[in-house]
Amino acid sequence: MPSDSYFAAVKHPWSCLVFVAPLLFAYEIGLLFLGPSPDEFRNGADYWIRANLVRVGLPAVTAPLLVVGMLIGWNFVSTDARPREPLAVWTGMLIESVVSAAVLFGVSRALYPLLQSLPRMEAAGQLPWNSLLRYFGAGIYEETLFRLMLFGVILGLFREAEFGERWSFGIAAAASALLFAGAHNLGPSGDEFRGDVFLFRAGAGVFFASLHYWRGFGIVVGAHAGYDVLAGLIAPSL
Repeated sequence: MPSDSYFAAVKHPWSCLVFVAPLLFAYEIGLLFLGPSPDEFRNGADYWIRANLVRVGLPAVTAPLLVVGMLIGWNFVSTDARPREPLAVWTGMLIESVVSAAVLFGVSRALYPLLQSLPRMEAAGQLPWNSLLRYFGAGIYEETLFRLMLFGVILGLFREAEFGERWSFGIAAAASALLFAGAHNLGPSGDEFRGDVFLFRAGAGVFFASLHYWRGFGIVVGAHAGYDVLAGLIAPSL
């Protein structure tokens, strides 16, 4: 039977697919209109995933298909029926995403004196639309890589090792958050390492892991994208 609980419905893989698919579609289609070299506008996690897919002999276009395929496959293995009233669930997920993004943004503003030299998220010369696409890409691909895949795998491994749910969650959240923070300093386009910024990003990673664990993949994608929009377009100094 379908669940009548909104709090359970938002975590259902069908709800996550329906919520994330429009963002993914807007990101991928939007990039096609940015000129002959869309790679320069891609989010870092998206670029890493595509580069590694190419290394193993798969076309770069496999990246969005991988995200959709994982969500569709998750629907097939789920034993729960699809939730009722999908529009109401989708609307609730949007509201939760906005509220969660605003909470993290509020924390970042409170820490502004400490983080005021954090590199601007909006690259020089980019139009707001170009930046908006990057923020959508960050929400989708960083959450797919660090929460849906990495956090999920670590959580599953420690569950299997019978560490208990609290320890399993804590270790998975901390490990995925540290890797998430460190990834921003990797590669030629990575930021210069700063301890305070690293700690803030690690804290944000724990926040996103907790949101993913308690509220589901769809909401954490929306919250991440929403935070990046707030931080990059409204207050680009953070």
